[in-house]
Amino acid sequence: MWKSFLIHHLNSFIKIGKLVVTFPDNSSKSFGDTNSEPVHIRFLDTATVRALCLNPDLALGEAYMNGQMTIDNDDLYGLLDLAIQNIENSKKMVPHVAIRSLRKALRFFLYQNPLGKARSNVKHHYDLSDELYQNFLDEDRQYSCAYFKNPNDTLEQAQINKKVHIANKLRLKPGLHVIDIGSGWGGMGLTLAKKFDCQVTGVTLSTGQHKISNIRAKEENLSDRVNFLLTDYRNVQSKFDRIVSVGMFEHVGAPHYREYFSHINRLLKDDGVALLHTIGRSQPPGVTNPWITKYIFPGGYIPAMSEVMTALEKEGLIVTDIEILRLHYAETLKHWQQRFVDKIDLMQKLYDDRFCRMWRFYLTASEITFRRSGQVVFQFQITKNIDAVPLTRDYLYNSDSS
Repeated sequence: MWKSFLIHHLNSFIKIGKLVVTFPDNSSKSFGDTNSEPVHIRFLDTATVRALCLNPDLALGEAYMNGQMTIDNDDLYGLLDLAIQNIENSKKMVPHVAIRSLRKALRFFLYQNPLGKARSNVKHHYDLSDELYQNFLDEDRQYSCAYFKNPNDTLEQAQINKKVHIANKLRLKPGLHVIDIGSGWGGMGLTLAKKFDCQVTGVTLSTGQHKISNIRAKEENLSDRVNFLLTDYRNVQSKFDRIVSVGMFEHVGAPHYREYFSHINRLLKDDGVALLHTIGRSQPPGVTNPWITKYIFPGGYIPAMSEVMTALEKEGLIVTDIEILRLHYAETLKHWQQRFVDKIDLMQKLYDDRFCRMWRFYLTASEITFRRSGQVVFQFQITKNIDAVPLTRDYLYNSDSS
């Protein structure tokens, strides 16, 4: 029954490229364009076939990470590229439509991130082994989209470019007090203190990131100018000249957008400038892939432009600039995935084969989603005063990123 059901749906789903499936009974069937180079997958048990019929968005990643589905030549990129190229066809399939409709109906409950839950969600992803991140990120541990001014930029240079580009948008000058909301391992805050002579307060909910950030500040003799706090931004009471938030908004949750921007309004001085850097979707509001929610980013949600702007406008803030970075994150993820694979022996010692397959699936699927499926990066420059920044954007491109 389940084999026939899956065959029926794959016939409707695969229109671009070619997929060959070998079932647990050793029978095989081809789907899609017979003239294309095939991606060949093998299901090792009927439970996997059943799971793919009932909830393919969750079951595909689980089947790969658990070893219940194998791919010839371990061509994970080829399989995910094939799947994402055909994703529009899945929206007509009855199980997919039903599941997505249910998740959309539950959006308000799925993406709730009050204080306690926000901390546990952060711990799930960011408090993994320090060696894990150290070995696939750049030297500064920037875990967000880099900015490739030149296709030949190294990951290190592209991340420097990103920090300088953001700093330019903040219109920094010596002595300004900056809060970094979601300060990660401290790279942005340390850069703003060291290169632009600012006073920086960083906030994070990750105990690991908090520890490393303060160690780095001490090692670089910046403890007098940079202070990293283990707290939620909602608990901060001071006002700041500048606010920067990179790669954190994805964890806020759509029900909390008004709350987030109300705190931005509260924390920002009247003549201040804020810069929000977040992954976004170029399509209407949607839902998070259930595999990503369960295994990678619990509580995470990628906003549509309309969702951000609606919340911003209602909190009385002014958007003075919006930039959309398109394929920069795809290139960033390509670097991360290659570095992860290059260190796969170390990663297996840190965790196990299942974890490595899970993270390869996450990094590869994310790269292809940015290339094929409408995910981008939004940068919002936000003020409370319409005269807070220059009238043209020329000032963004006058700084050396070396």
